[in-house]
Amino acid sequence: MMEYCCECPTLWLGGSGSIQFMLRSSGYMLYYQVLNFGMIVSSALMIWKGLMVITGSESPIVVVLSGSMEPAFHRGDLLFLTNRVEDPIRVGEIVVFRIEGREIPIVHRVLKIHEKQNGHIKFLTKGDNNAVDDRGLYKQGQHWLEKKDVVGRARGFYQENRSVKDRNCKLLIRSLHWDCDDPHE
Repeated sequence: MMEYCCECPTLWLGGSGSIQFMLRSSGYMLYYQVLNFGMIVSSALMIWKGLMVITGSESPIVVVLSGSMEPAFHRGDLLFLTNRVEDPIRVGEIVVFRIEGREIPIVHRVLKIHEKQNGHIKFLTKGDNNAVDDRGLYKQGQHWLEKKDVVGRARGFYQENRSVKDRNCKLLIRSLHWDCDDPHE
């Protein structure tokens, strides 16, 4: 007699044949799960490559890793980048650049632009929260960045919701006359 098990999608044949069928069936289930996982990974890679083509950036999404751009961006914020060659770089624009000899790209704001007579543009960057410009970060002897150093330019961002504590604190201030910056918090 054939019947289905309630808890799993295997067919019970009864007797010793049911164990053999279950083992064979679990092999197919494993194959099916591996195939599904491969399809998910492939889809994610295709989406990433598609974003690279659309944005023109080798890394269309980056995570801010330091506090050098606070208060504009905090650690953990996501930046969405584009890197279209035809768009000119402007003072005040936020760029993500890579320095020779360093693996991790840096997110900073363009501070100055230096344009040569032949139209070649070089620029200087600085983190909003830093006291000095980035010349100390560049490779030795390099005083300006070039367009080839740019991974992308920030076009959008996603910040974690930081306002919950602030909102709760403001409610407490109204009711308890409590200072949110109290060190005894």
